[in-house]
Amino acid sequence: MMCEPDTRPAIDAYVYDPNLLSWAQCMGDACVACHTKWPRPRRLLGELPDGSHVFGCEECAGIIGAEPRVSAGERLFAAR
Repeated sequence: MMCEPDTRPAIDAYVYDPNLLSWAQCMGDACVACHTKWPRPRRLLGELPDGSHVFGCEECAGIIGAEPRVSAGERLFAAR
């Protein structure tokens, strides 16, 4: 199993205007809502008109109401 960013397609995807975003936000290097760059945003919050994904930090995803990638019934395992 590989670690991947949260790229599950949203049911009602927000489409963001790239003219209103910074280069870092359009490239997925900064949160589309608050501009945070570290840690790198991993939650899918929407897309650009060309179909590229835009990402957000955990806090902004919670505010916007983006669903988490892991369902409540799914078990998670961690190794040290």
